[in-house]
Amino acid sequence: MLLQKAARFFSTDIGIDLGTANCLVFVKGQGIVLSEPSYVAIKNGEPIAVGEEAKRMAARTPIGLTVERPMKIGVIADIRITELMLRSFIQKAKTKVVARRRLIKPRILVAVPTGITEVERRAVMDCAEKAGAREIRLIDEPMAAAVGVGLPVAEPTGSMIVDIGGGTTEVAVISLSGIVESKSVPVGGDTMDKAIVEHMKRLYNLAIGERTAEEIKIAVGSAYLDEKSEEMTTEVRGRDLITGLPKTITVSSKEIHNALDSSVTEILLAVHSTLEKCPPELASDLIRHGITLAGGGALLRGLARRISEVTGLFARVAEDPLLAVAKGTGDILNYLDNMESDPY
Repeated sequence: MLLQKAARFFSTDIGIDLGTANCLVFVKGQGIVLSEPSYVAIKNGEPIAVGEEAKRMAARTPIGLTVERPMKIGVIADIRITELMLRSFIQKAKTKVVARRRLIKPRILVAVPTGITEVERRAVMDCAEKAGAREIRLIDEPMAAAVGVGLPVAEPTGSMIVDIGGGTTEVAVISLSGIVESKSVPVGGDTMDKAIVEHMKRLYNLAIGERTAEEIKIAVGSAYLDEKSEEMTTEVRGRDLITGLPKTITVSSKEIHNALDSSVTEILLAVHSTLEKCPPELASDLIRHGITLAGGGALLRGLARRISEVTGLFARVAEDPLLAVAKGTGDILNYLDNMESDPY
């Protein structure tokens, strides 16, 4: 017992939102200390850049240098590169901790999608262990997000969270510290970006990268349009697929809305499916409490309004939706020392 207490004192508890698009690291007692894109630049089999620095290199690399995204649809696509990325992020986080607490390997809590398999869960734990963790625990992303946005997850009342990440959308109804109904679909910010890339190629014979597509989505993308919606435009630069030369065009918010509609519809279907399976008593709670949106995808213009219109329930975007899962892991870490098993 004395050794356990000593280990807890000298180690650092870390919560990780291991996302397809971004990785956030929470250090107990210090908050979120790291938020970087899930990118790794590889040269001759070795990483030369991780995170934001690697993302800036994407689609601009010379021969022999590649930029990888080791997370796909919320799960590990490349174990070795994920391990390298995690090791780098954990090391960066540990440098922000006072020296006396760097002596022992950290305990790590990692948020993962609800729909992943046991093999995929094991892969996450193996990567965290090889990256330098002393003890690893996993938490479902929607539960972490719900805790992070302040929903009353421990109370005997229904709360609904829709966490829209880069690779997946996690929908869950939570009550009494457990997930009652959930749905995980492989649709998120990356899917929307790819839809914009295909739209540009199909309508304008214009080749653009996914980073440019993301900029278009942020500038003029929307999930809800009506006759009162303001028409917006943005310039898009890419390569003409016919002439092979650089080209600039102007696109409108209406056409980008149409390009994103299939992705938005899949999210709506996941929400509807979860509500259909929800027990009547919890369904009545949701009429009072509504639906909370988290994750980067929640920032898409009009998404909360579109969900509200389709479901008839009030929908709101959480404060700091990008930080919800990471904040949730931090809140859960506060209980680990006093719990013999996972608190949620």
